[in-house]
Amino acid sequence: MTDCQGDGEGANSPMGLYEKLTAQGDKVRTLKTAKAEKAEIDAAVQLLLKLKVDYKQMTGQDYRAGCPPSENSVVPDNGPAADGADDEDTVDPWNVSTTSAKGVDYDKLIVRFGSSKIEKELVDRIEKVSGQRAHRFLRRGIFFSHRDMHQVLDAYEKHKSFYLYTGRGPSSEAMHVGHLIPFIFTKWLQDVFDIPLVIQLTDDEKYLWKDLTLEECHRFAVENAKDIIACGFDVNKTFIFSDLDYMGASPEFYRNVVKVQKHVTFNQVKGIFGFTDSDCIGKISFPAIQAAPSFSNSFPQIFGGRKDIQCLIPCAIDQDPYFRMTRDVAPRIGYPKPALLHSTFFPALQGAQTKMSASDANSSIFLTDTPKQIKNKINKHAFSGGKDTVEEHRKYGGNADVDVSFMYLTFFLEDDEQLEKIRQDYTSGALLTGELKKILIETLQPMIAQHQERRKQVTDETVKQFMTPRPLNFNF
Repeated sequence: MTDCQGDGEGANSPMGLYEKLTAQGDKVRTLKTAKAEKAEIDAAVQLLLKLKVDYKQMTGQDYRAGCPPSENSVVPDNGPAADGADDEDTVDPWNVSTTSAKGVDYDKLIVRFGSSKIEKELVDRIEKVSGQRAHRFLRRGIFFSHRDMHQVLDAYEKHKSFYLYTGRGPSSEAMHVGHLIPFIFTKWLQDVFDIPLVIQLTDDEKYLWKDLTLEECHRFAVENAKDIIACGFDVNKTFIFSDLDYMGASPEFYRNVVKVQKHVTFNQVKGIFGFTDSDCIGKISFPAIQAAPSFSNSFPQIFGGRKDIQCLIPCAIDQDPYFRMTRDVAPRIGYPKPALLHSTFFPALQGAQTKMSASDANSSIFLTDTPKQIKNKINKHAFSGGKDTVEEHRKYGGNADVDVSFMYLTFFLEDDEQLEKIRQDYTSGALLTGELKKILIETLQPMIAQHQERRKQVTDETVKQFMTPRPLNFNF
């Protein structure tokens, strides 16, 4: 963190704006630590977001603390980095922010990323092909965008199977409820289509991006694996691997990494990911490692030498840049393009302007939280769409679109009719904010307690079973 206080002077240069942003980030942290008035914090955050947009427009890169702009940093006339530079929303694998209390504008994001919206027709088709009612994440638009899902279903109907790939960047020991979203959905896909799954733990990535030791990153990977296993995955159909372990043990995996590396230029990764000349070379080569699990022959113990089995990747949409790159390279190295299903972001308790952070204990509900902590966090920190007084709320009603408790219920409450009734009652003013929070508390407490119970049953031996390269049970 630099200690330069860029107080507006020279803010019309990339470096001046970078310093101003750094100072504003420090100011926001200071206000939060000092528990300043909410209005003051909100105003400081809004300014920070505005500066980030200005910085992106000026440099073509997202602002990242500790990564000053290169001297010749200016927006290119065209090219991926300039894409969406006018948008208020910042979405990349490391930063998600928006100025809207409703959260990111996902329709705009679909246009910007060039993916396809998951329409009702596709949800109906998934139901027909799988023979199961669609998961609530599909019914409610939580998984909202896709690439080539129709193609996957076409092949499946002709008895040509596919496999699943998802992952987790293990940056801390404890995961939060937002981290469960891709795993809850991936488990459903594994169950209804009866297919194998590979889960990549990118402990190498976290070492390159965070101030952590290699040993810490690897330990977090193993701890996170326990939470993932506790979601109920089938050990006979699931392989979980740490990059730090598997890359050295699998020549086939590493060969695919090198093939991808050869076909992506430095200019392309700068354009896609906003890397600068001061980023370490490990970051620049990392995207190829995240690409490799998309190809079936990266896992010879599972698929033999077969390279024709299509991969489907359920992930949050901030990971899409990795797979746009992968899909571009795949045909050039003789592999099928991976298909994708993208989810929305799980909002922080403080509001949908950002996704949650594993490093801020109050931004989320963690899988290690006690019932009392869950209750206190929701009551104290969950952003409300209600009015200031009971009288006003009864008269005018609340805004479910910005209310975090209601947003959380859309993820975790199974009953569609109950959810709609809560929305109507809250909007009409019949249901108060405190009552809405109580419903969320009573939904999350048993869910997290059950998760903790299942996690206790996961022994080191269980983790070893999941993480040992081996054949899996499936019919192809």
